[in-house]
Amino acid sequence: MTELEKMNDQMLQEHYSALVHRYEEFQAQKLKLNMSRGIPSLDQLNLASGLLDCLTQTDYKAADGTDCRNYGGVDGIPEAKQLFSQVLEASPNEIIIGGNSSLSLMYDLIARAMLLGLPDSETPWVKLPQVKFLCPSPGYDRHFAICEHLGIEMIPINYQHDGPDMTQVEQLVAADSSIKGIWCVPKHSNPTGITYSDAVVKRLAAMPVKAPDFRIFWDNAYTVHHLTDTPPRLLNILDECKQAGNPDRVLVFGSTSKVSFAGSGIAVLASSETNISWFKKHLSIQTIGPDKLNQLRHVRFFNDLAGIEAHMRKHAAIIKPKFDLAIAIMETELGGQNLASWSKPQGGYFISVNTLPGCAKKIVAKTAAAGVVLTPAGATFPYGKDPKDNNIRLAPTFPPLAELKQAMELFTLCIQLISVEQELEKRAL
Repeated sequence: MTELEKMNDQMLQEHYSALVHRYEEFQAQKLKLNMSRGIPSLDQLNLASGLLDCLTQTDYKAADGTDCRNYGGVDGIPEAKQLFSQVLEASPNEIIIGGNSSLSLMYDLIARAMLLGLPDSETPWVKLPQVKFLCPSPGYDRHFAICEHLGIEMIPINYQHDGPDMTQVEQLVAADSSIKGIWCVPKHSNPTGITYSDAVVKRLAAMPVKAPDFRIFWDNAYTVHHLTDTPPRLLNILDECKQAGNPDRVLVFGSTSKVSFAGSGIAVLASSETNISWFKKHLSIQTIGPDKLNQLRHVRFFNDLAGIEAHMRKHAAIIKPKFDLAIAIMETELGGQNLASWSKPQGGYFISVNTLPGCAKKIVAKTAAAGVVLTPAGATFPYGKDPKDNNIRLAPTFPPLAELKQAMELFTLCIQLISVEQELEKRAL
């Protein structure tokens, strides 16, 4: 029972009037704040300024003598492979270094599967009557956008406390050969903050599947993005797939998009040598080579995994106070009312908020009407359809603390306002 349900009609009306007055005060401020996407703040971007001048006019050769100014090296320079093999816990020969966006790697890989088929595909996906993907939800909207754009049917999968509902996943993939993949953000998940348990990773690696070309799209975007000194450990799914006799099942993605420069980073694909060889073959038709100077810059700047981890501690020092502030305001304004619940992530870029059913869209709209733009309600579900209309993704990283405080105070006020309006409607007051 919510605290609102305990109020008599007069108390509820008086409470509503007070909330409306506070809301009008926010409107008078004419705020123009945007929390719609999880992007790094200016202070975070400035941490990587050394990338701009870490190479000299004579320092342009890779470890194998490759002139990084020239064509070639379609799969990445050796030292970049070595560096990111430490990040993704893979062998250098299981890695391809891409351009600035892991999302591009994901899109290209699925598009190639559609047009050409995977190494173990019986036929290109586009020639099949139907192609489906499992989509743990709430999840990453851009994953879902790829599927929708390419005509892939999406099946929402419920989340448990330690990852997707594996009973649901196992039953579906064992029975339906048209299910070709599952999206996973396994560490500090977007937006729930969940890190998959060992049991979930093992079951994903070993589960029987009906489609021989089924793939796990393992978007390990937040593998080094911690908000605590003791982050949860994620089991190595590459190793687990090998041990289960399914070495080609998983495709692991990562990038430095929120580590160095968001628009000028490095993307990485790690997988079995069979998958990497297949991808490299088709990649060589698409490009004569990536930006190897950017790869070399990143290697010179970070040097090794310890260098990346030290850099990410600087990121945490900037953004952890923002997460702490956002959660503290929700606890102060909403605690004990049973109007909403929220995640308390140990890393990543988001806070997942669950409101009362049927309220999320109205809350986001109400917040926007007073000058704060949030991620659209429903964006964390396939086709933008949240069946309960109660999930909202908060992205607290970009605004300065003072602006974030304003935004969160307005957001929590709007949760209360819409919740009261819903209760008033129930009572027909």
